[in-house]
Amino acid sequence: MMRLLYIFLSFLFFQPVWGQNKDLKVSATEMQNIYNAVKTPYKYGLVVVPSTKKHLMDCPSVYKIGHIWYMTYIIFDGVGYETYLAESADLLNWKTLGKQLTAGEGDEWDAKQKAGYNALIDTKWGGSYKLKKYKGKYWMSYFGGSSEGYEPEPLSLGIAYTTETPNRPFDWNRIDKPVLSSEDVDIRWWENRHKLFKSYIIEDPSRNTGHRFIMYYNAVGDSLENNKPTRWYERIGMAVSDDMVKWKRYLQDPVVHHPVGITGDPMIQRINNTWVMFYFGAFWKDRGGAFNRFAASKDLIHWTDWEGEDLISSTEPYDAQYAHKSFVIKHKGIVYHYYCAVDKDGNRGIALATSKDIGKSVLNFVKE
Repeated sequence: MMRLLYIFLSFLFFQPVWGQNKDLKVSATEMQNIYNAVKTPYKYGLVVVPSTKKHLMDCPSVYKIGHIWYMTYIIFDGVGYETYLAESADLLNWKTLGKQLTAGEGDEWDAKQKAGYNALIDTKWGGSYKLKKYKGKYWMSYFGGSSEGYEPEPLSLGIAYTTETPNRPFDWNRIDKPVLSSEDVDIRWWENRHKLFKSYIIEDPSRNTGHRFIMYYNAVGDSLENNKPTRWYERIGMAVSDDMVKWKRYLQDPVVHHPVGITGDPMIQRINNTWVMFYFGAFWKDRGGAFNRFAASKDLIHWTDWEGEDLISSTEPYDAQYAHKSFVIKHKGIVYHYYCAVDKDGNRGIALATSKDIGKSVLNFVKE
């Protein structure tokens, strides 16, 4: 009798995330309305490019201080990733100011890799896009590592912070050890290949998880037997915190993923009463290349995947190889979709698509 009761309770309380309650699933009509609200059919072109062909630019994050917009992005310089800052008065013309996370020469866990993403950016669709402080500090999550090279194992997630206004280049303070790594005792099956990648931290005002802060992040892994063909796949999962410093994983399974390839680089906005996660897909079973898409949620835990057209895909010479990694905002009635554009020669920069035709950029990749 007790065994039957245990089985019943297990069934009742431990259903997987993807077995969604009808009340938590976002309807097809609302998904279509979200797509109509966020789509950006007009490609403006490149807005930030590296100063040298040897540098690879990636992963924009955009926020506003006063009347000026700022963009954090990362550059791989042949040795490792560093994090840079640019500014703009109009969201179109950007000037690079300098670095926010710089590679070091010591033996720290993140000495050679520091790829940062601003935390606690206003999530309101069409809102202020200001950075929110917590305990008098601005915050940033980043993936880091001690080895030279392009994304070498291991890569872990760290937290950086500053009390200074981040409207100029300076190195942020960093917690001295990773907050999440593939060496943790609670590592999940989908993140066991020693590479944790992009993270995005928001504050959850409703405490849906029972915690104040949520970190969405993608990682590499697969614990299945005979997993050689699948062990590089990436999926998006969750971690939670109440103080921005101590983080713990939430749920056993990823919250947004696909059977094959990469599902990664989450970015969150709230449109009315629905949360929208912009992310990119790559090398899926039914298609190649890389492309930007979205999922939606009522509670930040259960996500409904959009099944319609891509938000961004490769259509232009400057994004002919890959068009991926979203940062999407709405300002004065126009949607701005920043993304990483990679051409056939491997040049990598930040491009922009918009909901309104605002012309074309004259910026190009350097030809050296």
